[in-house]
Amino acid sequence: MAQVKKKKYLYEVDLMRVLFIAGVLLNHTTTAFKNNVSNGSGSELFLEATHLALHFTRMGFMFMTGLVLVLNYYNKEPHWFNFWKKRYISVGIPYIGWNAILMWFATITAGVALNWPDYFKNLFDAIIHGNKYYMYYILVTFQLYLVFPLIVTLFKKLKNHHVAILVGSALIQLLLVIGIKYWLPGVDRSSWWYLFRAYGMNILVYQFYFIAGAFVAIHYDEVDRFIEKNHRVIGWSTLALAMGTVALFFGNQQILKLSMSATESIHQPYIFIYDTFMIAFVFWIGRQYAHARKTTFPKWLDKIIKNMSKVSFGIYLTQTIPITLLYGILSVIKLPSILMLLLLPVGYAFVLGGAFLISWFCYKVPPFGVLIGRPQWHFSKTRQEIKGVKENVENNKSIKQTVRE
Repeated sequence: MAQVKKKKYLYEVDLMRVLFIAGVLLNHTTTAFKNNVSNGSGSELFLEATHLALHFTRMGFMFMTGLVLVLNYYNKEPHWFNFWKKRYISVGIPYIGWNAILMWFATITAGVALNWPDYFKNLFDAIIHGNKYYMYYILVTFQLYLVFPLIVTLFKKLKNHHVAILVGSALIQLLLVIGIKYWLPGVDRSSWWYLFRAYGMNILVYQFYFIAGAFVAIHYDEVDRFIEKNHRVIGWSTLALAMGTVALFFGNQQILKLSMSATESIHQPYIFIYDTFMIAFVFWIGRQYAHARKTTFPKWLDKIIKNMSKVSFGIYLTQTIPITLLYGILSVIKLPSILMLLLLPVGYAFVLGGAFLISWFCYKVPPFGVLIGRPQWHFSKTRQEIKGVKENVENNKSIKQTVRE
């Protein structure tokens, strides 16, 4: 009997997930501290000037989504209706569920009486726009699911031109971010369709990272060898680009006279280049972890990485709860700005630890796993298993009958 070849487990993906989600929460934690230090203080300037260096995390998440989807589905028979059904249900339930929970949580913590008609109206608005509680990523992911068959078809039809696809995507991305930074601010977008008016929710502005993830998944070994061979150049370039984000901040503020929002936008040509190098460098770090865990890597740390990776999506979904609590705690702490800044590691540990504990609870306690995309009960699978048991019983009966005859 032919044996099914077991898919190789990519431990580097675990670490990459952890690094990107940890960076996302650090990004949001520093924003909370920036809002609670004195205006014009050195601490505020430090947090603002270094903030752009953390913006690779969103694009890293987009890259990981494309990578994992293509790893899982590229070589399978295309049953796209089943794909859409599975994905929209498994991600749609957490999306709707946490929008509902967090809106209730935000209302209660604000000390406002819950008005159910207004609550459901606001909930519907949040669900269709994805503009609350950091849910923009899921709205973009929904768009990716819709066009994912086209991405797979593109790579399969043009199997000898994958590098051209990647380069073309990069050029389109560069043109997009140039237009967003230098042209779009002067355009009246009030009459535009929502997904173009709120372009941060539009899959088009992230298309390169999904395409790059797909490219890496298809050419995994070749990309691995290329990054390993050039990891020193990639690493030092990443460090230089990270330091350059500080110069970008002051250039945006003092030369271009941009608003703080535009200054720290992730949609800038420089940030696009920085993000690309950072994602490649994080990939290399992940590969070193995959090698080291076999020998010298601490077992306790390996277990933490594995567990955090399992609930990384849940950490993303639940981060609003500890972040909201952090805002409340910081608002009642009256300290000099420099002391407030020194509390940043404590605040970050509170946010990351809190989001992890909530997610781990959901992961371990049925039926809450459905809220983080990891349901403990799979009814369709159970039905298939029951059907399989029945078929085996019938087959055994048939065999015994044949032997008796």
